[in-house]
Amino acid sequence: MSTPLPPGAPELATPVPSPCISLCKMNRDTGYCEGCLRTIDEIIAWSKSDDEFKRGVWAEIRRREQLIDFE
Repeated sequence: MSTPLPPGAPELATPVPSPCISLCKMNRDTGYCEGCLRTIDEIIAWSKSDDEFKRGVWAEIRRREQLIDFE
């Protein structure tokens, strides 16, 4: 029996799901997608990356969420 994931922790799943929410717009000031907070390089690499890389990207997204002032 598998352990349920904490709510709001998709990065703990296997396979790691994409953070894409189909709001694809790169922000000129931050360099991040306004939907998923990934860089263009992270988005390009995602489909060929392993779960370790994806969890690292999710960790960066969580850090970015704390730094960006969403207005």
